Amino acid sequence: MERLEVGDLVLCIVDRIVGTVVFVRIDQDREGSIVMSEIAPGRIRNLRDYVVPKKKIVCKVLRISLQGNIELSLRRVNQKEKKEVMEQDKQEKSYISILKSVLGNKTEEAVVEISKQGKLYSFVEDAKINPEALEKIIGGENSQKVMDILKIQKKKKAFLKKEINITTIKPNGVSLIKKILGIFEGIRIKYISAGRYSLELESEDIKSADKKIRNMIDNAEKESKKLGIEFSVK
Repeated sequence: MERLEVGDLVLCIVDRIVGTVVFVRIDQDREGSIVMSEIAPGRIRNLRDYVVPKKKIVCKVLRISLQGNIELSLRRVNQKEKKEVMEQDKQEKSYISILKSVLGNKTEEAVVEISKQGKLYSFVEDAKINPEALEKIIGGENSQKVMDILKIQKKKKAFLKKEINITTIKPNGVSLIKKILGIFEGIRIKYISAGRYSLELESEDIKSADKKIRNMIDNAEKESKKLGIEFSVK
């Protein structure tokens, strides 16, 4: 069973709504609760506008009492965090399918042993670099088969898109704009209309891709300020 700590993101299934409290299943053995103020910001007229029994939601751990009661928040999870957890869940199911193709009816036993050491997704990701822990659980030969499948498995590419605005009334405005756009090396730039451009980037690693494009935008903002031209991000 994965150990939870305050601040962790967890994928839950809405179990039931009792008054103003939502109860969720974190896994087969653990339950969490969300009070109304942690469902969404602002006034809530109907909880079912935000949570529906049997549906999956991503929550953040707020508190864990000495008795083991887990208090969660839905409103403190942003879209980026939600997407990341959902993608990991999807990938985890894919890893279980791979294990099943190699281990057959011994898959469940292996998954239980892996889960004792933490999240299956993280365990398999680590095994791609250092397979020793996986070898101890399923054996060297089976571990190699799993690694071979993972190597040929295509990673889903993430597609990031940002829109920027660059305007200036300076006589050398065209060259200044070209200088700013030159900062976005390796990014696909498309002209939309006067002063508007879209930045597009595909990557297998959404975290590093997002960080890359944000750093470039920060640099472009600083350079634009130095040159005295208008720069903004939509």
